[in-house]
This record gives sequence, structure tokens and C-alpha cells, in this order.
Amino acid sequence: MPGRVTSDFMLVGSLPSASTEDAFRTCGPLFGDCCFALPDGETGNRALWICQEANWLFRPHPEIETLQMPKDTPPGFDDWVPGHQWDMQEFRVQPGVSSLQLDSWLRIDDAIESYQIFSALREEGVIPAGVRFQIGLPYPNSAIGMWFREDFAHDYPIVAAAYEALAEKQLDRLFQAVPAADIAIQWDVCVEVLDIEGILQWMTKDESWERYADPLPRLARIVPEQALLGYHFCYGTFPAWPMFETKDMGLVVRMANEAVASAGRTVDFLHLAGSKTSRSDDDSFYTPLTDLDVGDARVFLGLAMNVDGAVGLKLRETTARRYLEDFGVANYCGFGRQPGVDPLETMRAHRRLVDAFRS
Repeated sequence: MPGRVTSDFMLVGSLPSASTEDAFRTCGPLFGDCCFALPDGETGNRALWICQEANWLFRPHPEIETLQMPKDTPPGFDDWVPGHQWDMQEFRVQPGVSSLQLDSWLRIDDAIESYQIFSALREEGVIPAGVRFQIGLPYPNSAIGMWFREDFAHDYPIVAAAYEALAEKQLDRLFQAVPAADIAIQWDVCVEVLDIEGILQWMTKDESWERYADPLPRLARIVPEQALLGYHFCYGTFPAWPMFETKDMGLVVRMANEAVASAGRTVDFLHLAGSKTSRSDDDSFYTPLTDLDVGDARVFLGLAMNVDGAVGLKLRETTARRYLEDFGVANYCGFGRQPGVDPLETMRAHRRLVDAFRS
């Protein structure tokens, strides 16, 4: 029996748009007929993803100390924008503090505001009936781990407990304001992937899997069953994609299986980042797809890249289908940091890839 998501395409989250309304007005006509949900583009201070948590959740907290702010901000950007990975913000929990309380989450304020625009444009016919509003939320270590580098082993459990409590409280607030049946929640899992791969040297290696797996049932439980639930597994795009080039899809397959097995509720969709162009026909990269065990969850593979167009997509699709018969397609990650010369043409080119996939 098919699950609740059956479309051939999804948008991962961030888009090369100037505003929420611009994102919806562009993507409603371009993609509303072929995907189950539309994101709001993650514009403004979400354009650099977890920098919103760094600057509007952790930095103002009276029991969190700022150790470093960006020094190499690119010209023309706000001073909180890092120029490279080692220019990123750094914080620590104040000495003597054993627990924290996080009271507000700007990301949920943004989601409630975006839903009002989404709903109005759907009434207007810009967004087709039946399409949901997709909200991306950083998974705990993705929100936390890049910022608390000085004493990660000490600080992470304190901040993670506060973050989970915040998520539960703020998702309750979200679903009091918007109907769950209109929503798709996507947990964005990136730093966890890098953590388990063992490339983030400040993180304690023997606890990397537990940092990912332990919150799964708790964070799935706080999403109402009427809402769609999904996970995006990625190797990151800052400053370039991927932040780490893995040998195959084995880890993201294992993580997807764990998400579905431990959720305690329906998992509706999964996005797994694909290979770089040079490994499009590398069977060894895609072979682990044979181990996927995710029930009725719709799997979307991140195979669509404007850099090599329909030819590259069809090559990766052909390789992947040798190991997974049925899947949808998506960009390898979001579009927020790859707007192209003309953002609208970037999105039109992406639509051409969708049509190539379906041909």
C-alpha cells in the first residue's frame, strides 16, 4: 500500500528567492503540480541555515558566552556571516551552568508567518490545492555542534537537552497556530552525518551514533500524525558541496533505516544526498541502496544538479535504479547558496530536470 507521499519530486528547502512570497510565487507555478509540499525558501537570516540558531538563539542567551564572531565576513554581508568554516561563531556554556532554558525559536515565528502567506496564495490559486507547506528544522547536533567547539563533550548534553525541550514547546505552539494537515515537517540532518563519519575533530567519536539515534523517537513523537514527517540526510554545502566526500551511500541508508525503525509513528519521506558528477556511474557508491528498509516512506535521491543537466541526472538515475527500483528525485541540497546568475532561470532549469527525470 503506497504511503502518503507519492510524488516524483521534492524541494529540499532553501531557494534563491528574495522573500517568502517570492519563493511561493515562483515555485507554486513551477513545481506545484509535481511535488507534495513547498518550502518558503528559507530566506533572510535563514539563508545561511543554522546561522539563525547561532545568532538568534544561542548568542543572546545570558548563560552562553560568545568566544568568537566572524572576522572574514565577505564584503556586502552582515557581520554575522562567516567567510569560511573556521571563521564561524563559537560559544560555550558559562562555567557552573548545568542546565539551560531556551524560551523562543525564531524559526517557528518565521514558519507561522510564512504559513499565512502560503495559505493566502493557495486561496489565490498560485499554489495548487492539496500541496502542503514544508518546514525544515535543524536536528539537534546540526543546530548545536558547529558552534560549541571549545568543550563540546561538556556543553553538548546541556544544550541538546534545552534544544529538545524548546522543540517540543515550539512545535506545540506551531500546531496551535496552523493546521497539521497542511504541514510537512522535515528534520534536517547534516552535522550528524559528518559527526558519524568522524571528520569533526572536536566531537567525541564514541558517542556520535547515539547523538543521532537517541532523539529520534522523542522528536518524531512531537510531530502530530496528521502532519507529514521526513528527514533530509546531507553532507553539507558550506563552503562547497560536499563538505566531505564519502565512499558510498551506506551511512545515509543506515541513518534512514534507523529513523523509520525508531520513530514510533509514520515517516513519510526521506531525502538522501547523491554523488558528485564524477561518480555518477560509480556502482559502488549506490550499491548500499539495496539495504534500504523504510516501509512506505517515499525516498528522494539528491541526483538533480544544474551543473550537468539532464545528461548527468539520467546517468545517476540509471546507476541508482540498479539498486533501488522506485524513488523520486531532488536537488542534492538546497539552493540558498547557489542562486546562479539568474535565480529564476536556476529554478526553470531545475524544472527541466524534473521533466527529464519523469520522461
